[in-house]
Amino acid sequence: MKLTKVAAMGATVALSALALAACSSKNTTANNDNTLRLMLTGDVQSLDNSNTANLAQWNVLEQTMEGLYRADKKGNPAPAMATKVVKPSNNGKTYVFHLRKNAKWANGDPVTAQDFVNSWRRSAGPTAKSGYNYIFTGIKNAEQVSTGKMPTSALGVKALDRHTLRVDLEYAMPYFSRMMVLPAFFPQNTRMVKQAGSKYGTNSKNMVANGPFQVKGWTGSNDSWKLVRNKYYYDKKDIHLKQMNMRVVKDANTAHQLFQQKQLDDAQITGTTAQGLQKDKNLRHVYRAGTYYLRLNLANNKAFQNAKLRQALFLVLNKDSLAKKVLSDGSQAASTYVAPRLAVDPTTGKDFAKETAPKETYNVKKAQQLWQEGLKELGQKKVKLTLVSDDQTVTKNVGQFVQSQVESKLAGASVEVHAVPSKEVSDRLANGNFDMQSALWLADFADPVSDFDVLTKNNPQNYGKYANDNYNQQLVDAKGVNGTNPKKYWANMRAAQEQLNQDMPVVPLYTMTESHLVNPKVKGVLWHSVGETDYTRASFTK
Repeated sequence: MKLTKVAAMGATVALSALALAACSSKNTTANNDNTLRLMLTGDVQSLDNSNTANLAQWNVLEQTMEGLYRADKKGNPAPAMATKVVKPSNNGKTYVFHLRKNAKWANGDPVTAQDFVNSWRRSAGPTAKSGYNYIFTGIKNAEQVSTGKMPTSALGVKALDRHTLRVDLEYAMPYFSRMMVLPAFFPQNTRMVKQAGSKYGTNSKNMVANGPFQVKGWTGSNDSWKLVRNKYYYDKKDIHLKQMNMRVVKDANTAHQLFQQKQLDDAQITGTTAQGLQKDKNLRHVYRAGTYYLRLNLANNKAFQNAKLRQALFLVLNKDSLAKKVLSDGSQAASTYVAPRLAVDPTTGKDFAKETAPKETYNVKKAQQLWQEGLKELGQKKVKLTLVSDDQTVTKNVGQFVQSQVESKLAGASVEVHAVPSKEVSDRLANGNFDMQSALWLADFADPVSDFDVLTKNNPQNYGKYANDNYNQQLVDAKGVNGTNPKKYWANMRAAQEQLNQDMPVVPLYTMTESHLVNPKVKGVLWHSVGETDYTRASFTK
């Protein structure tokens, strides 16, 4: 998931943790009107998945739209608009989906194969503004379509008839089914897109849903609205809520207060607010498949072109201390770029991140030795490093931790922390004006390749200029000759992570953990480690 997409996660507030700990969060009364009250930490800019992609939008689309599949309680693809989970033919390169004939949009229109075709063409095309046309890579002609070298009609997706959709790939993608739960692949109502034109998705009147709920009362700029039931939804028997009320709450302390006042059934809290409520009985940790890390600049004129300096940095940082003492919000130390809970290696039955973790993650003495060897190889006795981060409180705290650890333990090292607005972070990345940068990558789908692709040589988001022939070849083989061989595919995945462990182009710090205050009367919520939280089958206990 692109960094700009997670920037909407909200601001932290400087409030005494001691005072917060003394507050009691009580929200134990069942909701008598069968309405679930939810919050978003950022603004919804559009509901058009071809032109916008951020967490707030995707959270709304998760409750109101459905693609070919939806994620079940274990995070696995389950039939949604498609009648079953399809096995590919043509050596893994062709998928034929049969759509539910009783699937309808909230305006009564049938959901058709052409709704998918038109949506994917809009989203993969060169005029799409979501930044997510890259996610279609692997579908036949997608790269040429996204760059304008081919018309959108050349994209490998076709309506064979009203309820049959065919997708042709350029190579086998064993993770393709997992991708189909992403909002980027949701259909769009063909009639509404044509009728609304450029206004499609700009407000609830210019949008129609095909999922369990539909948006009502969103003007495009207001901070509260409703999701009401779609009376045409094919699975009405499993939908228990009357409606959901959504509001934008950017301040964690405000979210806490609204939860206490029973105006929220799920309040996401961050920063010192979360720190002070870690023992609250209503607190729930949601572990996401995302890793906070330091992106290192490997360009030739930068210190971290030297592998020993990169390895030293990884070993000198006490990630456990960062998670437990600095963050104190339920976060856990990370040792691999791929986060725990992203995927289980089916050939071993083990969590992928855990089975590929380095044997050594913290060794100050070894770090100091590597550091001096690296400096000698560079012909330098001292290095001055610049760490760039956004200006959120939690990110500043992480930067200060890194600065302290490096300067106190590695002779000849000095670190300047530049905490700047997000736009300036983006500019510095584009210009290569950094040595280290505090970053987060949240996997798009439940396969390590969702993370690994970002660090391939030619990926536009590979700002650190990492280039390793073996690493790139492992991914080429996984997507090519080994795409239909699970044993070899997962061997490629393990080899790619092990190469990162050796080269350390990114230094993992801690895993993404959300702190939620949740009404204990709410049940049936699907808290996914990958993808958005699904509230559609939720209900209240009496």
